[in-house]
Amino acid sequence: MTEDVVDNTEGWIARHIQRYVDSDGADGHLYQGMPTLLLTTRGRRSGKLRRTPLIYGEHQGRYLIVASNGGDPKHPGWYHNLTEQPEVHLQVGPEKFTAVASTASEAAKQELWPIMTKIFPTYDRYQAVAGRPIPVVILERA
Repeated sequence: MTEDVVDNTEGWIARHIQRYVDSDGADGHLYQGMPTLLLTTRGRRSGKLRRTPLIYGEHQGRYLIVASNGGDPKHPGWYHNLTEQPEVHLQVGPEKFTAVASTASEAAKQELWPIMTKIFPTYDRYQAVAGRPIPVVILERA
């Protein structure tokens, strides 16, 4: 990517991104024992590239992320961005590539949700309090 990227500025999140980027994924890929990737989306209103770290899982050669927003009643901004523009950029450890994002169907979510809750069981609590179906997003290499 040659464009400037706007990183999430929240304290620990910003520090996590910085470590991840500075170390080319060596420091930050595992965060508190969980695998994380860096997702870069294009802002649906600003047009700017926006980057955030997310816990991920894998299924059939694809990456999975959860749009939990910590159990908030609203979807995270990055989710709105990728539904508007599904071509995203990922960094998984040292590897950087373009991917296409899609929201899992309800039937697919039934299979994929347990993969993600095995990695981060708190997703079940988030789902219980969110008051909305929390999407599972599938990321496939472009």
